[in-house]
Amino acid sequence: MIRRTRHPSALRGRFLRLALGATAYASFAVAPPAFACSMCRCGDPTFNALGTEVYAAGNFRIALDGERFEKEQAISDSHDHEAEAATAEEETGREAQVERRVTATMSYAFDRLNLVARIPWSDRTLRTIGESGSESSTGLADPELYALVRLWSSPFKGDLGRRAWISAVGGVKTPWGENDLKSGGERLEEHLQSGTGSTDWFGGFSGVYLLDSQSSLFGSLQYRKMGTNDFDYRYGDVRLLNFGYERKVGKRLDASLEANYRDAGEDRIDAEEGFDPNTGGSVLYLSPRLSADFGRGLVGRLSFQIPVADRLDGDQTEKAVANFGLTFLVR
Repeated sequence: MIRRTRHPSALRGRFLRLALGATAYASFAVAPPAFACSMCRCGDPTFNALGTEVYAAGNFRIALDGERFEKEQAISDSHDHEAEAATAEEETGREAQVERRVTATMSYAFDRLNLVARIPWSDRTLRTIGESGSESSTGLADPELYALVRLWSSPFKGDLGRRAWISAVGGVKTPWGENDLKSGGERLEEHLQSGTGSTDWFGGFSGVYLLDSQSSLFGSLQYRKMGTNDFDYRYGDVRLLNFGYERKVGKRLDASLEANYRDAGEDRIDAEEGFDPNTGGSVLYLSPRLSADFGRGLVGRLSFQIPVADRLDGDQTEKAVANFGLTFLVR
């Protein structure tokens, strides 16, 4: 069970939250929802928002994604693995969480370098199943800043150009989102906070291989090291693995199918209460996506993440995820 905490919060970027948050929230009213879990996105947000041609030098891209995520989990007492690993957990019910999120992504590509910034805005609802009423919150989630560096690419040939490339990715999820949202003067529990309040570092590798002028393979792997926030809460570290196939199905349409795998550790509530047993574990999604080129640099995207296998810790249920997005190439 996620509990209310009592420690003071850190200073955050007020101006950034107001300026960028207002822009994202204005778009939220017209963007269909899609996925965003409490700490990170399952799948590769770079491929989803920017496509496989991420190194077109001099190109500035802007993407806007609407996301919706839903899950259920048992409410139970935390446990300390070292002290009482064999003690039965006392369940007190189940809770359902729904998050709707809009994320603005901006990128600029040099010859071998692509700089990316992602700025999310979150709306969450949490309710105890079987009881009336619910709690909700809205605010700026944690922006991410990262870079992709092309480590290797095949020689430039004919119409295919560079047939294959491998990149390294590294960056930081900032603690600039809202992590001290309150209701009635009391801090909302952690799953209702828009941001995690922690500085998280991540890194990994990605690559693309063009099968022919109509189809390609792409994949990525990533590790995310989670930090601890001012309230001593820490989400579990995350490992992400993604593999996909993309093919043109018309003059303006592309279709792709991805396998998205996520493995996460349990969340630590604090040093005294230990870990939440109904967090963490692994899940595999199959994710079909359709992209449409509307011309003049505008591309629309629609995708779904469908859970097909999982080994989630404790009592959890993850639902299908929907994503709708637009990407605009500024030439």
